[in-house]
Amino acid sequence: MIALGTTAPTFSRTDHLGRPLDSTALRGRRHLLLLFYPLDFTPT
Repeated sequence: MIALGTTAPTFSRTDHLGRPLDSTALRGRRHLLLLFYPLDFTPT
């Protein structure tokens, strides 16, 4: 389990509108919440 307050790893992805998103650009300016969930329509 990851400890509370652990710094998130650096990553870059596209957002829901297709714009590039780099985690280093957000660091220190905004809160960042990473949420992982099982894929839709997969058996549990």
